[in-house]
Amino acid sequence: MSHLVFFSASELAKAIRDRTVSSVEVLDAHLEHIALHNSQLNAIITLHVENAYQRAKDADDALARGEIWGRLHGVPVTIKDSLETKGLRTTSSYEPLANYVPTQDATVVARLLAAGAILLGKTNTPKLTADFQTNSPLFGRTNNPWNLDYTSGGSTGGGAAAVAAGLSPLELGSDLGGSIRVPGHFCGVFGLKPTEHRVSTFGHIPELPGKPKTIRHLQTIGPLARCVEDLRLCLSLIQGLDPQQNWLLPIPTEQFKLENLRAYRYAWTTGFGDIPASTETKRCLDKLALSLENLGCCIEEHNPPNLDVTVARETYSEILRFEFGLSEINQQQYEHALHKRHRIITDLESF
Repeated sequence: MSHLVFFSASELAKAIRDRTVSSVEVLDAHLEHIALHNSQLNAIITLHVENAYQRAKDADDALARGEIWGRLHGVPVTIKDSLETKGLRTTSSYEPLANYVPTQDATVVARLLAAGAILLGKTNTPKLTADFQTNSPLFGRTNNPWNLDYTSGGSTGGGAAAVAAGLSPLELGSDLGGSIRVPGHFCGVFGLKPTEHRVSTFGHIPELPGKPKTIRHLQTIGPLARCVEDLRLCLSLIQGLDPQQNWLLPIPTEQFKLENLRAYRYAWTTGFGDIPASTETKRCLDKLALSLENLGCCIEEHNPPNLDVTVARETYSEILRFEFGLSEINQQQYEHALHKRHRIITDLESF
């Protein structure tokens, strides 16, 4: 059953529903793989073995009765250690929370469990998710599965490493300034930072448990996986309104239908301002642009004309520092930064 660890979450869910493999067998395969490789990677820092086995057995028993819990029935998943999990230690790699055990699940965790997922364990993150690498003061460094001497990135570095190495088929991470996208890139897996206010962040640390929410912009919760299909599946399960956060956006129920590619116009760039793309990324973009051109699409290499990357970066930093309580700017300056941010987004949308 060792081959199961590189099935996608969607494939595992179908195989379990079709009863070609049991949820217990899928869990066994992942735990055996974790036992072989996690000590070198340090990707998963808390396992939920006893509970996971009981839930996997319950999932198999439910199927035998003709019951399907949801689209992830019987599929093991991992959760970044910054997301609260009821009855399972959640630290966000912050020393005062070393023994913190939440009494409730983060909204996104509860939604995955309601869809039939099995909580396999928690993955490593830097202190309060605030680094582009994953080196926890509580649990140590997470290594890149492709080269143990390299970083897995951060702050969802444990999750990206776990997914890439087959320790988990699906990870729930978080992203404010690259915390899903950077480790996804470093570890060679797919990651999605959803549109702001599309997915609830209730139960995410920071902020600290029981403290008022101050981070209202930029921070999101999203999935990491080994295929785009799993990202789409996970987003459909975790998105939507949450009574705990009344600023979330309603999600349209109709599906966007992609017409012929030639019905659209495309613009592309190899970098914004003084931040260029890597040689490898440029090569991929060139190849994609040529493919679209060969299909008869209207495509042009072009930067948004009104985008000042330096202003955008400074505005981002002002908002971030204020909401984290790290800045001397006042409320009026903060609101001015939000106005600038809105103007930048409007300019990009018009482009």
